[in-house]
Amino acid sequence: MEPITIYSTNWCPDCWRTKSFLKQRGVTFREVNIEEDPSGEEIVIKANNGKRTVPTLEVGGRYFSCSPFDAEQLAKELNIPLNP
Repeated sequence: MEPITIYSTNWCPDCWRTKSFLKQRGVTFREVNIEEDPSGEEIVIKANNGKRTVPTLEVGGRYFSCSPFDAEQLAKELNIPLNP
């Protein structure tokens, strides 16, 4: 599997759900808190047409948002099982 980066914030419930979903399936990822990393915030805004949408995931050079959290969409995007 290609490396995954999750752009998130500490207060975002969709971010918590996304990270939990991935951890339950043994998927490793790198997290960038956009409130602490201005370059991460710039990436998120660019990837989401000017919106500060989190979580935004980067996989293999492509970006997609998982807000609101959608387990089926996330499993499909990452080609991982829906159920652990």
